[in-house]
Amino acid sequence: MCGFVCLWKVEDAGGSLIETMLSRLGHRGPDATQVARPAGVPLAMGHCRLAIIGAEDGIQPIAVDSEILVANGEIYNHGDLRAILDPDIFQTTSDSETILHLFRSGAQRWINRLDGMFAFVLATPDRIVAARDPLGIKPLYMARRGEGLAFASELKAFDGLGFDDITALPPGGLFDSSNGSRQWYRVPSGAAAAEPGLDIEAVAGELRLTLEEAVAKWMVADVEVGSFLSGGLDSSVIAAIAQKVRLAAGQTPLKTFAVGTAGSSDLQAARRVADHIGSDHHEYSFSARDIAENLSHVIYHLESADADLVRSAVPTLFAARLARGHVKAVLTGEGADELFAGYAYHHAYAEDPRALADELTRSLGAMHNINLQRVDRMTMAESLEARTPFLDQELIAFAQSIPAALKLRCTDPNALESTGPTTEKWLLRKACADLLPADLVWRKKAQFDEGSGTVDALQQALRLIIGGEGKITRLREEALYREILRERFEDPEMILSQAGQWNANRVAA
Repeated sequence: MCGFVCLWKVEDAGGSLIETMLSRLGHRGPDATQVARPAGVPLAMGHCRLAIIGAEDGIQPIAVDSEILVANGEIYNHGDLRAILDPDIFQTTSDSETILHLFRSGAQRWINRLDGMFAFVLATPDRIVAARDPLGIKPLYMARRGEGLAFASELKAFDGLGFDDITALPPGGLFDSSNGSRQWYRVPSGAAAAEPGLDIEAVAGELRLTLEEAVAKWMVADVEVGSFLSGGLDSSVIAAIAQKVRLAAGQTPLKTFAVGTAGSSDLQAARRVADHIGSDHHEYSFSARDIAENLSHVIYHLESADADLVRSAVPTLFAARLARGHVKAVLTGEGADELFAGYAYHHAYAEDPRALADELTRSLGAMHNINLQRVDRMTMAESLEARTPFLDQELIAFAQSIPAALKLRCTDPNALESTGPTTEKWLLRKACADLLPADLVWRKKAQFDEGSGTVDALQQALRLIIGGEGKITRLREEALYREILRERFEDPEMILSQAGQWNANRVAA
């Protein structure tokens, strides 16, 4: 996991511009920093590296002949691609080098062969190409300066430096200076009602196999990979499968990490899951004062003042800080709610599976500047790589083929396999029921900021910052977040204009 900056046909006498931009991304990659200015190419590329794969020889930018690359993320099928492309042409053991050789192969749809989470910029003497993974797990922004182009991993790299038309490259998007932009990936449309005679047990079994393959794939690394563990279904399932993967490989138990206020339900549930799966568990209890002291740090790195996003970013930061003391990479449960109908508002769709399927498809496409932005920025703020196996391409394709009526299901509230009159993520729970105690599998969902105790602690923290007594209204809370953001950035309106909102464009509330 890394951060990078690229300047194409942008004047940078003395190199101060790219050095300034790259210095703002140092938290993304503390292991190595490198700047390249190839002779005869109107280009400067800078990269700060968090070494996960190819730790010894994977320093970037990577150059082959007159072509050069910077990349952020992980290519999980890099071993297969090496074998196909010819292992002898590779200079490093870095997974990122496969991007460069795929491009050089000349295949028309070369980017579709990449399996993973990534953002990259690739340059030749007369052309520059930039692209992003299917869901936008990894960030990539593009801007203009005069006749030139600039690319960076975070918005703060551009702040106050005279760039125009700053925008995020869309998920599954590719920009090519020679022929413009194209959308190389689109989220497959979700299925709605179950066809007559559908074998639900078989579908659940296949889902389980697909999920297990995704977790194993997303654990590939040259460093130890741990797991966030909130005690909720998503992170618990991921942790349970990951523990099996490690033990089957003869490795030490999985390291799991949980945070919350003292006595919070998330901490208690996480302990039970950790005991059940036998993980090496670590936890941290944060206070209102901890939140108050870190709120400015959260908002600066989050690059958003959206209240819902900030609330969920607070515990994510503490979890990342805890985990970084033990590992360099963690698994997270992001994507399960969007794939399997896990949010409270989804219950309004119980009688309309077609509308639910459409909403799940839409929300998957909108994750990049909401929850995925939160996870990326908060973990990278602590130099930690976050991995999201629920967003594996094969798992997405299979999950979208599952009827929405099996994801959010009308159920008997008194039945074992239910969380109420309508049960969210019903098929996912059924597919993974043997991994965890029944009362945890069918536990009613709580949002991370609620289950962790963040909501109440945040109210206390806001009173510490603002002063006074009584409840801080949402309007005042949002105003404070914007005030903090404006204090931290020279061009705050640029940052605010790019920020997503959790409820943006929702089909129904």
